[in-house]
Parts: sequence; C-alpha cells; structure tokens
Amino acid sequence: MHRIVTFVAGTLLGGGVIYAVNRPTGKQAVQPVQPAQPAQPVQPVQPGKRAPGDTSEFLRYGYPGPVSDFIVRSRYAASYNRALRNPNWVAEHLTRENLQGTADRADSEFHEDPDIPSSFRALLKDYYRSGYDRGHMCPAADAKKDTQAMNETFFLTNIAPQVGKGFNRNYWASLETFVRDLTKSFDDVYCISGPLYLPQKEGDKWMVRYEVIGNPPNVAVPTHFFKVILAKRKNESGFAIGAFALPNKEIDNSVPLTNFSFPLEYVEKAAGLKFFDQVERKADVVAPLCSKIQCTLDHDAWKKKRQQK
Repeated sequence: MHRIVTFVAGTLLGGGVIYAVNRPTGKQAVQPVQPAQPAQPVQPVQPGKRAPGDTSEFLRYGYPGPVSDFIVRSRYAASYNRALRNPNWVAEHLTRENLQGTADRADSEFHEDPDIPSSFRALLKDYYRSGYDRGHMCPAADAKKDTQAMNETFFLTNIAPQVGKGFNRNYWASLETFVRDLTKSFDDVYCISGPLYLPQKEGDKWMVRYEVIGNPPNVAVPTHFFKVILAKRKNESGFAIGAFALPNKEIDNSVPLTNFSFPLEYVEKAAGLKFFDQVERKADVVAPLCSKIQCTLDHDAWKKKRQQK
C-alpha cells in the first residue's frame, strides 16, 4: 500500500497544499511515455487482430496533443504550456564562470516568442495593466555572458505573472540571488523553476482558483512558484538537493526561507513533474541542501549589486 502524506502549508502558503506519495522502496522509476505520433492512413484492421499499441484507427487524422513546446536557449531549457501560456518549467546550469559577463538588462525588452504558434502565445498586451509583473523563471542576472543570452530571458516563454511588490521585486529576487550565490559553495548548481496551481480550502471543499489575465483572458496567474536545486562539489561524490515552493503573493522579508522548504517528492507531486531522476535518491548519495549550507536570504544583496552598476 502506498502511504499518502498530506502537508498543509497553512497561512504562509496562502492555504495551499502539497501532496506527496511515498513510493515503495525498490520500485523502478517509470520513464515518461512519449506522445503518440500522428498515424498514417492504413488499411482497416480486422476485428480482434489489432496489434498492441496500434493507434491507426483512432489517430488516423492527427494527434491532438497536449503539446509541450521544448525550448533550448543560450542559458536555459524550458517546457512551455500552451493551455496556460506559461512555462511548465525552466532549467538552468549555474557555475562561477558562466555567471560572469557585462550584459545589462536595461538594454533588453520583453518580447513574444515567435517559436510558439500564434494562437498559443502569451502576448505583451496580456500583461498591460494586469497588476502583475512579468516574472522571470531564468533570471536576467543569470545571463550576463552576452546580449543574446540576456535578451533570450525576456521571451514570454520564460515569464509568468507574479505579484510585484513583496514578491517578484523582493522575496523572489532574493531567492534568485541565493541560487546564484550557491556557486560560491558548489562547483555546479542546477536549478529548475516554474509555476504551481495549488488548491485552497473553501468551506469543506478544496478548490483550485487562479486569475487569468489578458483581454480576452489568455495567461493563467499561478498560485505558487517553485525552485528545485541540485548542487555538487567536484571533490565530493554526493549531491545536495533543495526544493522550495512559495505563494505568489507579498511575503515579508522576516519570513525564513526554510518555511518554504519541502521534500522534493512533495513538489514533484504538486507540479506533476520528476526532477533530477538520473540521481539515485539514497542517503549516501543525496543530502538536504539546507544541511550543507545555511538557507537564509540576504534581502539587500541584489539591491546593492544594482546600485553598483
């Protein structure tokens, strides 16, 4: 029997919940199933003679989806959700070396992604007077190596609506700095960021509610955001893993980052994603990130760096 663990995040997570299922030990990870390819017209198959996995009858005239657009840029890879017009996730690899550069975000502008079919794109006008910031998943400050890399972080496929004051411009920005600063303690830092749409309790029911911005409504506003981190030192065989989920709302700087730290499996269950599945999750292989370094935020660090430009 699977043991279902329910974590109620309480007021700090806006009443959201993250569920996790503890899998039996020794069970092999299931590889993601690839979407079926559109079938070519074929001769009808005799009843009872269909080969296992044969979709020719049902998808003869096309595979409807869903399609998650896979995007690779200079400083990140991403999966884009056509229904929600937000990234599913954005993945980065950070080192002390690749964070160097002189590109300035002041020289970049937000732009729609031409690689996404027009009917599924997030649009600049969707954010106009929406009350939300265009929040980066791969931060612009992680792409200073050149102008192209910086500009690519401003594609709307790397953006999701975020509360501005107290979140995107403050607590989330401090978390981004925290991730960059991990390169001072680790040689390789892998970070995956993305949105969450979590339920809140209303009366005796759990409801998923989120705003949709744009006219007509086009872009979903996530209830929460996650950052999942894998860090490694070259002289050590093991890894450090941290998973954070934050509500998309103003967060006071006095709230400790550890309040938003969760077991990786909780965030996976909430996001419907599998993170770093090539790393064996054994105690002698992985350790909690916050056991390796102090998980605290310097809320003045990113402000000082901007002032130094």
